[in-house]
Amino acid sequence: MTARLRTFALSTAFAVMATSTAALAAPQESGPPAPEFTGITQWLNSEPLKLQQLRGKVVLVDFWTYSCINCANTLPYVKSWNQKYKNQGLTVIGVHTPEYPFERDTGNVKTAIRRFGISYPVAQDNQYATWNAYNNQYWPAFYLIDKKGRIVYSHFGEGDYAQTETRIQALLAQKN
Repeated sequence: MTARLRTFALSTAFAVMATSTAALAAPQESGPPAPEFTGITQWLNSEPLKLQQLRGKVVLVDFWTYSCINCANTLPYVKSWNQKYKNQGLTVIGVHTPEYPFERDTGNVKTAIRRFGISYPVAQDNQYATWNAYNNQYWPAFYLIDKKGRIVYSHFGEGDYAQTETRIQALLAQKN
C-alpha cells in the first residue's frame, strides 16, 4: 500500500490525537515544539527561513509533492489562506518532499510552482530531513504552528478545509 493510499492511516500518538474528533473540536492549548526546517537543499520564492524567525506568527507547514493529485487538490485552499491571512500574521511554507526521483529536480519543482501559481516560500526537502523531523508520513500534510512555535493542529490528506481555516483564524486571534 502506498503512502497516498494510507493518507488517513495514522501511526503516531500525536497524529491520532490531533485528528481525533475531540481534538479537532476543541483547540489544543499546548503541543510539541515544531521542529526546525533542516536539510533543505533549496528555498524557492524566499530566502532561507528558520522557525525561530517566525515566532509571533502562525505558520502553516504544508508537506506536498507536485505530482500528487491529492496535493494539487489542496493547493487552492492553501493559496487562498495565504492570500487572506498573510497580512494578519500567517506564514505559509510549502515543504516539497519528492516521492519519485524526477521530483527532486529543482527545475521541475520551479516549473510546478509557476504552473500552480504558488507565491509563498517552498523548501525543497529532497533528503526527507524536515519530513523526518516532523515524523511525517503523508502527502499532503498540514501542520499549524502557534505563535510560540508549538504544533497545535495537523491534518493529513484532503478535506476538512473549513475546520483548518477555523483553526487558522483562532490562532491568529490569540495574543502573543
